[in-house]
Amino acid sequence: MAAKHAAALALSCALSFLAPAHGQQMEPRSYANAPIGLNFLVAGYVHQEGDVLLDPSVPVTDLSAKVDLGVLGYVRVVDFWGQSGTIGLALPYGSITASGKIQEQSARVTRSGFGDPALKVAVNLYGAPSMSLAEFRDYRQDTIVGVSFLVTAPWGRYDPTKLVNLGTNRWSFKPELGVSKGFGNWVLEGAAGVTFFTSNDQYIGANTREQAPLYAVQGHAIYNFNERTWASLDATFYAGGRSSLNGVENDDRQQNSRWGGTFARSLDLRNSIKLYYSNGATVRAGSNFSIAGVAWQYRWGAGL
Repeated sequence: MAAKHAAALALSCALSFLAPAHGQQMEPRSYANAPIGLNFLVAGYVHQEGDVLLDPSVPVTDLSAKVDLGVLGYVRVVDFWGQSGTIGLALPYGSITASGKIQEQSARVTRSGFGDPALKVAVNLYGAPSMSLAEFRDYRQDTIVGVSFLVTAPWGRYDPTKLVNLGTNRWSFKPELGVSKGFGNWVLEGAAGVTFFTSNDQYIGANTREQAPLYAVQGHAIYNFNERTWASLDATFYAGGRSSLNGVENDDRQQNSRWGGTFARSLDLRNSIKLYYSNGATVRAGSNFSIAGVAWQYRWGAGL
């Protein structure tokens, strides 16, 4: 019983790592408790499709893109001063196909390669004590408060002479505060974070593109059907992120919202699967796109 209970909780905290970046993230169960010493190998596929907002100085209109990414990740549950937490790495590889118009002439381009890798550290500050696998037999979630820090590195494929790239050629840093509350089979969650970006000084040549911080909140209503299966309704709102080119601000401040859903099931003691989908609800500026993904997880360690 304890092993199955731990498997379900571990599924939620590890699979949430494979998510879209920055303000569009919707990550249910990010701050769930899990036994110390568990390890996770996570493999996922993400398809993203929709319109893309460009810098006004770029002579391209009606740009839309399809992105197909495979993501490989590793997550470990660790002890942080008597509370549980996770450390995770993710490496994406895939392709992007973009189409638009250049002076009324249709154009289409495809790129493939590695995207920007990500490192995430999540620390529960209250309500998720460090536990062994056996101790999970008596654990029931009440209120959990946690923080996380997500970093993406500019190591993906990037060509400064091209408009379409898989890499961003800049660092990003996202601190976040989250609260999770259990009510029987239900868990309600909320989180607030802000993403900071460094400058891209090789934007379409030697131009410098900067972006203001992007503020985001997200909420989740999660229902646990049993020890192996849960589903959630997800929503996020993000604002800010106005860009500038060579010091001149663009009129592209974002004020957007998204909705989505997640379904996760533990197949056995070591294997789990997750399905998720999200779409734009309201879009003031920025990309209006849909995302669909699937992830598989294999876990070991902690006496499992």
